[in-house]
Amino acid sequence: MVSAGTKTYSAKKEDIERKWYLVDAKDKNLGRLSTRIAKVLRGKDKVLFTPHVDCGDFVIVINAKHIKVSGDKIDDKLYYRHSGYVGNLKSTNLRDMLAKKPEFVLRHSIKGMIPHNILGRQILKKLKIYAGDSHPHESQKPEVLEV
Repeated sequence: MVSAGTKTYSAKKEDIERKWYLVDAKDKNLGRLSTRIAKVLRGKDKVLFTPHVDCGDFVIVINAKHIKVSGDKIDDKLYYRHSGYVGNLKSTNLRDMLAKKPEFVLRHSIKGMIPHNILGRQILKKLKIYAGDSHPHESQKPEVLEV
């Protein structure tokens, strides 16, 4: 039984302190990296986590073009896109997608791990991905996040 004096705490926008984290994706496994980043973006690693409030932190990912995957996924995993016209379903494998758009691969993976609603779109805006090893967010003084 719950006593009359205890209440569930719900975080408010004003109470949330946001940090900036830097992740080097070089030679990291795509799935393991994505789950860790999704958890930080969502704020699940904080004590004040509230499911209906965006209480996560900003994440900067560098070296996205050097992501690794296990097994034969590099050739077997396909990304589909459709123009809307009959017979225009196009597919691209992971190897070609990493060569063309390495940022898309990581963003697509993380996007599947966060809520598919307005809150999820808001959370995804805090993710900054760069194919190379430089980024324009030095003034935010990001902390290195070990994955």
